[in-house]
Amino acid sequence: MFIVQGEGRGHFTQAMALRRLLASHGHEVTQVLVGKNDRRDIPQFFKDGIHAPVRMFRSPTFVVDANRRGILIGPTIFKNLLRLPLYIKSFFVIRRRIRRHKPDVVVNFYELLAGLSFMAFRPRKTKIMCVGHQYLLHHPEFEFPPGKVMDRTMLLFNNWMTAFGSDKLLALSFREMDDLPDRKIFVMPPLLRDEVIQLDPKPGDFILLYILNDGYAEEVANWQKQNPHVVIHGFWDRSGAEEMEEYQPNLFFHKLSGVKFLERMATCKAFVSTAGFESICEAMYLDKPVLLRPTGGHFEQQCNAIDAVKAGAGMAAEAFHLDEFMEFIQQDRAPNAAFRNWARRADQRFLEMLTGEPAVEQPGGETADALRPASQ
Repeated sequence: MFIVQGEGRGHFTQAMALRRLLASHGHEVTQVLVGKNDRRDIPQFFKDGIHAPVRMFRSPTFVVDANRRGILIGPTIFKNLLRLPLYIKSFFVIRRRIRRHKPDVVVNFYELLAGLSFMAFRPRKTKIMCVGHQYLLHHPEFEFPPGKVMDRTMLLFNNWMTAFGSDKLLALSFREMDDLPDRKIFVMPPLLRDEVIQLDPKPGDFILLYILNDGYAEEVANWQKQNPHVVIHGFWDRSGAEEMEEYQPNLFFHKLSGVKFLERMATCKAFVSTAGFESICEAMYLDKPVLLRPTGGHFEQQCNAIDAVKAGAGMAAEAFHLDEFMEFIQQDRAPNAAFRNWARRADQRFLEMLTGEPAVEQPGGETADALRPASQ
């Protein structure tokens, strides 16, 4: 059984890639539970591509500012506390589904309510595995942005809550690092879909854009208006958006689509994005230079940007002002062979971790206890 956080694109594509891998080796995903919030719809490409029954439940969401850009931490906490009765109902949805399907393994793609629900009930005969780049933040080699101690503490505490009761944390990483079996942390390659690996990338004449919050469209448009010769194709998940909208000359926004996004990724000149994880990995695998612009107030994305630049993805910026990036992409860049080799080990690593074939199960206690020292 999969439990998937419905915020952003990456958790969906990770689940799709892992389901296909498991199915190709004779395993079955009997149910996919998706935490849904008011701001976002579940993308159609996920409903069509997961090939397993999908059930939705209410899950916490971020509150964004008036411009629909940055995240407001205080209002986010307050709003979700008010909705606690809805989330308690979600706990029972998760419990009923696990009891009904009796899965051997539950894979949690960073859904907070899954971890919290396991505080109240922990299936005795079911292994709990957590998948996410966020768990890499507990690795001693991970580099954080300077300062921001409170943001760091809150994010690590959130990680601990999502991982409560877990047997293993499968920490997705841009690069190889040592496993930490005593903390149940295993560093994993990114989960790339077969559609990405099979692409034949070619250098194009346009910039590909993905934004987590659609309010950033205006920031992109302001720069592109001063550089009208630059063609930008952007993807967003704005509710009610048309399949394709010409925002202004040479700036186009597309409704989030798995197939169309990858087609554009394969033929773009470069990739510009808020600093998620999965789409950055796709761009790195296809040797597309990347500009990372972390979403305002999103500490996790600030961490992602540092980590991705360190792994050779490209460069980071504090705004969608692409002047320096346009110069950067004119430079000769060697193919990122180390990343591609690391990504190609994903199948073997995930089968070992999830099925025990042929890896030997690591001993240890509760993952939550293992995380505590790293989060202090």
